Amino acid sequence: MTKRLLIISLAGLLTAFAPQKVLASEIESVAVEQTEDQVEVSVEGQTAYVTGAQGKELIVVSLTGRQLLKVKIDSASQRIELNIPKGCYILKVGKVVRKIQVH
Repeated sequence: MTKRLLIISLAGLLTAFAPQKVLASEIESVAVEQTEDQVEVSVEGQTAYVTGAQGKELIVVSLTGRQLLKVKIDSASQRIELNIPKGCYILKVGKVVRKIQVH
C-alpha cells in the first residue's frame, strides 16, 4: 500500500513539471513585447539620440530632482537638442533610465 502511494505521488509530481503546450500566438505576443522595450538612448554633447521609443516621452531631470525637459518622441529614430547647462542629469525614456553627463 505504501509503495503504491509513493508511485502515485511521484507520478503526480512528474506531471506537474511536464512541459506544457504553448500556442504560436503566445510566442508571437512575447516577441512583440520584447521588441517594444528595446529603447536605445545615447548622448553626445548637447544632443540625445533615441531609437525604438515612438510615442513615448524623453524626460531630463537634474540630480536635485527638477524636471528640465520633456519631449514627445514622434518617430522611430529621433535626434533631440537638449540645450541644458553642463553637468550630470537623469534621462528617462519609457522604462529606460540613464545617468548622463553634458559637456
